[in-house]
Amino acid sequence: QVQLVESGGGLVQAGESLRLSCATSERTVNTYAMGWFHQAPGKEREFVAAISRYFSRTYYADSVKGRFTISRDTTKNTLFLQMNSLKPEDTAVYFCAAKTRGPFVSTAYYITANDYDTWGQGTQVTISS
Repeated sequence: QVQLVESGGGLVQAGESLRLSCATSERTVNTYAMGWFHQAPGKEREFVAAISRYFSRTYYADSVKGRFTISRDTTKNTLFLQMNSLKPEDTAVYFCAAKTRGPFVSTAYYITANDYDTWGQGTQVTISS
């Protein structure tokens, strides 16, 4: 069974950077499409970034485009989210997710939470102004 474990969250000031990691079991990062979502208190889980199963096609929410980068290291079975120029509105719990159930489209990325079937426990990111 695929397992996802996020880390790297914390408290930083606006304008600083954080890199989130999502450690996976098996060969998840090079087998499945994956994504990052965040959820602020009282709000629904929102899409942040996604990467396709093959060819590493990526897609970002407009709010993070140009500031965040999703990537993966297949040798370490880890998905990353590099977050630069952080803003107070980025404050949320960040989750990584994997689409482990088909149908599969090799070059597709997925941007809705319902597309994913496996989730990590989340890591808190807090940005102070």
